Amino acid sequence: MFDEEAYRKLFVEESRENHENIVNNLLALENGDDQQTAIDEIFRSAHTLKGMSASMGFDAMEHLCHSMEDVFSLIRSGRREVTASLTDLLLTCTDAIEEMLDAIEAGGVPSDEQSGSLVHELRAFAEEGEPVDQKASCDADPEPAGEGDGHPVYTLTVAVDPSSTMKDVRAMLLLQNLEEIGTILSTVPSRELLEDGKFDEPFEILIESEAGEDALRTVASGTEISLLDLSFAQSVPGVIPVMTGDAQPPGQIPEPQVQRAVKAEKNREIKNIRVDIQRLDRMMNLVEDLVINRGRLEQIAKRHGIKEFDEALNMIGRSVSDLQNLMMGIRMMPLERIFNRLPRVVRDVANHDGKEVEFFIEGGETELDRGMMDGLTDPLLHIIRNAVNHGIETPEVRAASGKPPKGSLRLTARRDKDNVIIEIEDDGAGIDPEILRKKAVSKGLMTPEAAANATKDELVGLLFEPGFSTAETVTDISGRGVGLDVVKKTIESLKGTIKVETESGRGTKFELVLPPTMAIIDVMMVHINGMRCAIPISNVVEVAQTRMEAIHRIGNTEAILLRDQTLPLHRLEEMFGRAEMSETLVVLQNNDRRCCIAVDTVDGQQEVVVKPLSRIAGNCRGISGITIPGDGDVVPVLDVNTMV
Repeated sequence: MFDEEAYRKLFVEESRENHENIVNNLLALENGDDQQTAIDEIFRSAHTLKGMSASMGFDAMEHLCHSMEDVFSLIRSGRREVTASLTDLLLTCTDAIEEMLDAIEAGGVPSDEQSGSLVHELRAFAEEGEPVDQKASCDADPEPAGEGDGHPVYTLTVAVDPSSTMKDVRAMLLLQNLEEIGTILSTVPSRELLEDGKFDEPFEILIESEAGEDALRTVASGTEISLLDLSFAQSVPGVIPVMTGDAQPPGQIPEPQVQRAVKAEKNREIKNIRVDIQRLDRMMNLVEDLVINRGRLEQIAKRHGIKEFDEALNMIGRSVSDLQNLMMGIRMMPLERIFNRLPRVVRDVANHDGKEVEFFIEGGETELDRGMMDGLTDPLLHIIRNAVNHGIETPEVRAASGKPPKGSLRLTARRDKDNVIIEIEDDGAGIDPEILRKKAVSKGLMTPEAAANATKDELVGLLFEPGFSTAETVTDISGRGVGLDVVKKTIESLKGTIKVETESGRGTKFELVLPPTMAIIDVMMVHINGMRCAIPISNVVEVAQTRMEAIHRIGNTEAILLRDQTLPLHRLEEMFGRAEMSETLVVLQNNDRRCCIAVDTVDGQQEVVVKPLSRIAGNCRGISGITIPGDGDVVPVLDVNTMV
């Protein structure tokens, strides 16, 4: 469910927009502008405010908005006219709403004392206003032709803005608002899924209502809500209420006795703004430029040794670091933004395959950089689809194996030190190593001898080879060998890693390890064969010195015994050329595996901006990107994931 404090902030922000809309359209109505549009806008905003207030438990605001809505319902149907005194009364009501919003924003709850007298005056206007003739009453809100013997039923197709951060709130408010003017018969998907935000596509609402199409269109259109279609469905037998316009005794509309004082202007602080994501990206680029130039200034200061320059640079450096951390925080987004799209995928694939799957999501509040979120959706989609299609068995097969008929699929996310770990685990059939062994030989990926001696981890690693699939048949969901190889490449492009644990008959677990951000990182600068390169500090274990006689050759590779552990030794000659034998080693680690590389010298630690390789240069194995330190050189950043 949603956080109450976050909901309160959203409520105040959206309510102020609706309040402003009411005020502006009241003034437009008074000036004689497009009256029908102004009335519709006021009615919509008042109705939205009423529903939102009710959902938050702010009864005083709900009562006031309800009374305003009743008045404008009469005005819109032509049964009442707008007078100057009524405009004054309604503007006084908006003043009261603004005071209530101030109280809510400060953490309080509005009381009926702020609105009781206004509610009484609005009700008096609604009850004692001018009557209209029977024809006006009947023509005000015509019911669908041929349905005079039943209650009209409509089908609404509604969509929530994909960029909305609180889809559950939007859906819940819409349903509550619709219930004010009718009875909701059903929704697709279910109401529970809508209120939990577990939907991605537009959804349908079947509602019985006598309010008419105009009222339904007004209620079903609002902030981050779009009405895609409204159609008449059927008629439910019942009694149609009779319009009673002529039954009221004739009389004149009493002018409300409102002494409306001139309202003092408030200097209210604007606490929330909406910013285009492209502006944030440009700001991030400027911060990256500051980081690069800070490194350049540090080198100049070190070379010239000017004390005052060093002191000023230290102050600038702290400001740049604070700005950098602030921008990183702004760019972070909760993973639930993409997690909420996946239940629909699980449902559709399970229905397609005739399977029963219970899907659990945990840790959706874990945050990740927006730039990485964009690239994470497709890998998660591939893994989730494969888990349902490949992993979880049909109810009959599960029952025969002694398992519950309904399979379990769990998606979890958590922070671990500086990384974000995402796990997708199912309790399905798992992957049989013997099947992988046979596939490896038949696909030509291993010789029979190599396959016979391959370990379980080596066989499971074949799942990420292009064209490798364990599916016996090709379907429209999987079996073509396309997917996991792309998943691995995508995760590695995000500077992350992926590994698989599986047990035949018990299930499979995928683990994705991702850095929270990938733009600015700490690196260790080293020289290899006279060329400079950068190694992410998160992968560095230690710098060690060794003797040449401690290096041993095993087959075509070299290894070294370091602290009772045998580590593979890489000289990176393919990348930097053949260098003289060096006794300086940098020990690297990725997950639980380690290796070491030989370097000429270690220059120290530095904070740098990592840029991806250009499309012209393409991908280069072993290089995750480039950086430009203060001296202007282009320095490659090693991709440790491909070495260990």
